[in-house]
Amino acid sequence: MKQTIVIGAGITGLTTALYLRKAGLPVLVLEEAERAGGQICTLREGGYTFETGPNTGAISFPEVAELFALLPSGYEAATPEGNCRYIYKKGKLHRLPSGPWSGLTTPLFTLGDKFRLLGEPWRKKGNDPCESVGSLARRRLGKSFLQYAVDPFVGGIYAGDPMKLETRHALPKLYNLEQEYGSFIRGAMAKAKEPKSDRDRLATKEVYSARQGLETMIHEMVEQIGPDNIHTGASVTSVRQGAAGDWLVTYQQGEELHEVPAERVVSTVGAHTLASFLCETLPDELLSPITSLYYAPIVEVAVGFDRKVSNYRGFGALMPSSEPVDILGVLFPSDCFADRTPTAEGVLYSIFMGGTRYPDLIDQDDETVRALALRDLYKVLRIDPRIAPDMVHISRHRHAIPQYGADSEKRCAAIAEIERRYPGLIIAGNCRDGIGMANRITQATQVAQQLIAESDQ
Repeated sequence: MKQTIVIGAGITGLTTALYLRKAGLPVLVLEEAERAGGQICTLREGGYTFETGPNTGAISFPEVAELFALLPSGYEAATPEGNCRYIYKKGKLHRLPSGPWSGLTTPLFTLGDKFRLLGEPWRKKGNDPCESVGSLARRRLGKSFLQYAVDPFVGGIYAGDPMKLETRHALPKLYNLEQEYGSFIRGAMAKAKEPKSDRDRLATKEVYSARQGLETMIHEMVEQIGPDNIHTGASVTSVRQGAAGDWLVTYQQGEELHEVPAERVVSTVGAHTLASFLCETLPDELLSPITSLYYAPIVEVAVGFDRKVSNYRGFGALMPSSEPVDILGVLFPSDCFADRTPTAEGVLYSIFMGGTRYPDLIDQDDETVRALALRDLYKVLRIDPRIAPDMVHISRHRHAIPQYGADSEKRCAAIAEIERRYPGLIIAGNCRDGIGMANRITQATQVAQQLIAESDQ
């Protein structure tokens, strides 16, 4: 039985490999870095436990719950404080509305747009399949909702510009609500009334991490896949078809060059890396629409204090692009999850910077980044400037978050055509099907199911 080779040991690659191994199929995972996990990485410094990549996920699909059911530690759900989220406006944090009354009384949105919202169910449906998130929000909800809800949300999730992200690909659930039901509100009400299967109910929408950090789940997945089936420090240099229609994968590990055969090859790495091993196999007219995908750079700054320094508690706060701050947002991990600080009195913050708003920040020195991050953290959370942090850690991700813009349709069409022309080659990863951990796990589960079904034929 010929093996499947998975390129990339991030959450997508590991989930794919895990399910293939559970089905008894041979698999080899090749990872260029010296560790598995991709952007998921948990560090411990001075008694603080913090993430240098994604901080949380949501149980938004059954596949996420099913994966955690396979892991000994399961997941850690966020505390009730995780339900409180803030938006920064005119020098003050305001709670994001969570119901009709708070929606009517919040200072985030204008009175006109609040009344405009009442007419949303009867507003004409859009007919542009390429409409941006920002255009859709402004058309259906009004300018203030775009400015103080959608814009910071997109900044927090995509680190991007809502006017440049295509709704159909970036936020497909939102797009489908309007197209299928003619309205966000009517669609949400109809969805809530739909009967749910036991499997559907697994998608609890809970915000989660893993006990002792997200890397715990990575270690447990590696253990179940089998460390011998994962080669780290393995840089793939070529993927080409053999004479018999199978695949030959060449990779370098240390000083040694290896060539291994495979029945199927699943790429889960970033789009920007595909040309390094597929340029000799795929024509440029199919490869370039994928490799041209832009990834927003992110700088993440973890900051720890040994005592309470702010009265704001919750999941975190987002910054609209119109506000005079350089950070995109700040999360409060110690409010949501246990054992993230050396003492019970300590607090931990995760600051996100850069994105499409400030892409050049990735190249600034540590001193500049630290100064900007702390300045805005103290400003937004109203921290006494006389209090110094006990821990500051800076992480950089040059290719952090893909931007699903106007080129998305062409990119997805190219991927579909590649998989049609080259059976056994699958282009997965965050170049399609969403960027969140839930999206990655769901896509990987579906890829694995497809390969398992094919092996049974």
